[in-house]
Amino acid sequence: MELDQRNPVENQEEREMSPQALDLVGEWTEIKLQIIRDYASAYSKIMVRQPAIREFGYIDGFAGSGTHISRAKGDEISGSPVIALDITPPFGSYHFIDLDGTKTARLRSLAKGRDNVWIYEEDCNKVLLEKVFPRFQYSSFRRALCLLDPYDLNPHWQVTKTAANLGTIDIFLNFMIFDANRNVFLWNCENANPAQIERMNLFWGDANWKSVAYTSVKGLFGDVLDKAPNKVIAKAFQNRLHDIAGFKHVPDPVPLRNSKGAVIYYLFFASHNETGAKIARSIFNKYRKKGIIYGG
Repeated sequence: MELDQRNPVENQEEREMSPQALDLVGEWTEIKLQIIRDYASAYSKIMVRQPAIREFGYIDGFAGSGTHISRAKGDEISGSPVIALDITPPFGSYHFIDLDGTKTARLRSLAKGRDNVWIYEEDCNKVLLEKVFPRFQYSSFRRALCLLDPYDLNPHWQVTKTAANLGTIDIFLNFMIFDANRNVFLWNCENANPAQIERMNLFWGDANWKSVAYTSVKGLFGDVLDKAPNKVIAKAFQNRLHDIAGFKHVPDPVPLRNSKGAVIYYLFFASHNETGAKIARSIFNKYRKKGIIYGG
């Protein structure tokens, strides 16, 4: 399936975004971006040597504005779209998705002059299933690296499962455990807003997360529900990516913490490719050994 040629960057209206509107990011985000850079660089070097592959693409489901402001240094730093655009050998196509029109406008400016960049100002759950993933059918001899890096629990399980079913896409997926703890995994789950519960159902794929997130324990006045530790929930999701979604390789995720030591999210990698999984695992372990990321 070929993409609508009205989507390439050069056909889009340009709008400006001031540096003040860029996201301010912490050290944990900079670490995540370095992990993405390391893997994307290794991925492109391997894929360019595969004679049977017609094209390998880069997909960013929550692309943002392309750059950020480092909280630690105050400098403007490359975000995941710019990192991908700078990788050599280059990807054959780039697909950047974001709902914020100001951010997509800046992406268009950053990618100006490239005819292989598509930018979508739409919900990634719809765009990925209807416009992007169909391009990477197994029979098309196209492959892709996909980053799903939201601010909260936005990616739907259907997107994750479809990526696994295609067999052509490596994914990095952020499980925003901080968002889940704040809005869903309350000590009394009955207090959670029904809309938040439905959002978790869409992310997890069903309501079975409840049996993972809560266990029944003896209390002074009978049995009560106790919330499971973050690492237990993360392990269950890792197993789900392997057993239910069907990815052949799902290394242990990376827990990334804020300056106060709280886990903000778990960065997962999932693939059908053993070599890709080995590379991802090696990159994850490199940062674990530096002591930057630890525990669960």
